[in-house]
Amino acid sequence: MTTLASTGKRRSSLQLNLLAWMLGGLVLVWCSFVIWGYQTGVHEADELTDGHLAGVAALTLNWHVQDDVPAGEATAVQPPAGLHAHDYQESLSVVLWNAQGLLISRTGQAPLPDFDIEQGFATIGVHERQAWRSYTQWSHDRTAKVTVMIDLAERDSLADDIAMQMIEPGFWLLPVIVIALGVAMRRGMRPLNQLTQRVEALDLSRDQRLSDAHVPRELAPMVSSINTLLDRQQEALERERNLANEVAHELRTPLASIALQAQALKSPAQTDSATLQAALQRIGRDALHAGHVLDQLLTLARAGRGMLDAPLQTVNWADVARNVAAAQAQHAWQREDMISVDAPQELPVRGNALLLDSALRNLVENAVRHTPAGTQIEVQAGLDSTRALAWVQVCDDGRRDAAPAHVPPADSLHLGHEIVSRVMQAHGGSFTVAEAPQGFTTCYRMEIPLAG
Repeated sequence: MTTLASTGKRRSSLQLNLLAWMLGGLVLVWCSFVIWGYQTGVHEADELTDGHLAGVAALTLNWHVQDDVPAGEATAVQPPAGLHAHDYQESLSVVLWNAQGLLISRTGQAPLPDFDIEQGFATIGVHERQAWRSYTQWSHDRTAKVTVMIDLAERDSLADDIAMQMIEPGFWLLPVIVIALGVAMRRGMRPLNQLTQRVEALDLSRDQRLSDAHVPRELAPMVSSINTLLDRQQEALERERNLANEVAHELRTPLASIALQAQALKSPAQTDSATLQAALQRIGRDALHAGHVLDQLLTLARAGRGMLDAPLQTVNWADVARNVAAAQAQHAWQREDMISVDAPQELPVRGNALLLDSALRNLVENAVRHTPAGTQIEVQAGLDSTRALAWVQVCDDGRRDAAPAHVPPADSLHLGHEIVSRVMQAHGGSFTVAEAPQGFTTCYRMEIPLAG
């Protein structure tokens, strides 16, 4: 089993990552609202001031003024007795003329505007040191004209003050929201932390699984995936356990036979040369059987570790098939078997040539050892262009139950098939029992992707 090596770096926190993204979005939205709120506050304050100017103008035109004032002079502004200045109180200047342009009344510090100033809102002295916002209006009978003015700097200061009053709660509300989000995030992550503790508490020796009875809906797929992984691991452990038991049993038989034959050879009663020769032959067969099992185990271990750590190479699988068939030709000839190859000249795949050779050799050896003499064995190869796969299959026309009984089964525990299956898994392929072509009874097929 492989595990990811620690890099020595501090692991990132899912909780902090989520909190950072939420706070980032919150700050972005909050800044947008602050800017929008400030601009809205300034605009509304300006509108309020303009409305105030218009209201004062209407009120002034309803005054009944008896006397005129000398031109250029201003009447004093007398604040009402008993009233204190308000934070939003504005210093207004009011100029009142009669229909002939004679100054009737003038209050405040604003400069005297021209009598012919247009009716409505205007800004006076924009290019001068001090600017004024004004509102001019005639009376309904056009017997009087009034202009109400306010210092533009005072107006802007008032607008800024009102705008700041509107956005000020956001400055102390943001830290409160940050703390609340942190607490909520920690509380919301509690089911995940509890699931982590439950996973750590699992006892694989007792074949335990996670229950999804009280798991949030979002974590249910994770629980299902963990249980599926545990099922696969348990199946793999069970296969390995059964394989180990079968290997022990398979090795125990030839080793016990070798021990018995060796003990018999030590007996003084064993003087017959024919008996001695038979015992020696039995020891040789059992030793070869044990050696074959051990060789299969070593090949299985190499395939299980995945000898594909090295970079994959382009392999002509057809050449591998021809080489394996040639290597088994002598053994097949001794049994009066016939072995042949039906493969294209080129069948390129990406893989490990040694593992591919071991897999195919196991299938051919099984066909030779598990069938009666005179069996027709053929190694067939080709490609499936629609699925971009290369395939090699070993077919024979022999019956497994007709194999000679005096020959010990070389692969009774299907180690060879396990080797082939793992090699195909390492190459991203598959190993199956295929439908036998006409003239054959058994066919085992391997498939892996073509070299791209």
